[in-house]
Amino acid sequence: MTFQESIRVCFTKYADFTGTASRSEYWWFIVFLCLGGAVSSVAADRYSAIFFLVTLLPLLAVGTRRLRDTGQSGWLQLIAFVPIAGIFVLVVLLAQEGKGRGVAPQAAGGEHAIGA
Repeated sequence: MTFQESIRVCFTKYADFTGTASRSEYWWFIVFLCLGGAVSSVAADRYSAIFFLVTLLPLLAVGTRRLRDTGQSGWLQLIAFVPIAGIFVLVVLLAQEGKGRGVAPQAAGGEHAIGA
């Protein structure tokens, strides 16, 4: 997934907490948030606050989808509130490879699905 695709998907699924998100989708969106936050904070503090409020819900949604892809609950994002160690544990969980990826889905007859 490219940088632009990631941003488009994350804003399209603005408040969609169902499904999964790939590592590239999540981390490209995080890069966008860091760049956007830096630019908006240089412009004015008010713009930085608005940018944060606009992107908070998509950040929580993509984080939940990413944790589901790793086989974890989306509620594990709350572990970031644990002082010092919490954010490190969350980064490790978010960086894990997704479960079930790389395996072609099975068609009804037991054959591999076309295009998988």
